[in-house]
Amino acid sequence: MKRHSQVAAFILAGGISSRMRREKSLLEFAGEPLIVRTARLIDPLIAELNVIGPPERYAPLGLNAIGDLNLGRSEGLEAVQTPLAGIATALNATKMPWNLILACDLPYLTAKWLDWLLKRATDSSSQIVMPRTSRGPEPLAAVYRRECAAPIIAAIQRGVRKVTDAIAEFQIEYLSESDWSELDPEGLVLKNMNVPSDYEEARKWLETR
Repeated sequence: MKRHSQVAAFILAGGISSRMRREKSLLEFAGEPLIVRTARLIDPLIAELNVIGPPERYAPLGLNAIGDLNLGRSEGLEAVQTPLAGIATALNATKMPWNLILACDLPYLTAKWLDWLLKRATDSSSQIVMPRTSRGPEPLAAVYRRECAAPIIAAIQRGVRKVTDAIAEFQIEYLSESDWSELDPEGLVLKNMNVPSDYEEARKWLETR
């Protein structure tokens, strides 16, 4: 696998893990926090890696972190704390034409799958290349052109909060599960963790590998 020199990667880790009751990005897998494992997986594939989240939480782990932009509708309002704000922060900060946006709670990711996704993106003429599973579009495991930043920030400032609403006018190339089935025979690569039982299931899966 070769490094994709025109791609930056951003792991979104600024949310509130209310259902997990612990910070999902810091859950331990094989002796290290999940976010560190994810970063090690991605880093050899791309030109630059950042975390979108509190710097004081992730700097001690050796990760470069960027705090969410304050994207309230007007001065003095609370910052918008949604995945959409994380995407906007990443695309506002990037210098690369293509940008991999990943949730912090994807324990089944593999380097082969990520490499395949990045190849599909950098060969695409669309603005976003996004997997779509039986659960629907997967905007937090997708690749965005830098030019998407300004329209997404404008959408947030109009009060839009859902990612799918903010990107509705973009040119999106959707990838279906059948496109990557050979790389993911168990159908797990984009399964995330929401509750403690998801974490235990993922840990057991990893132990068998």
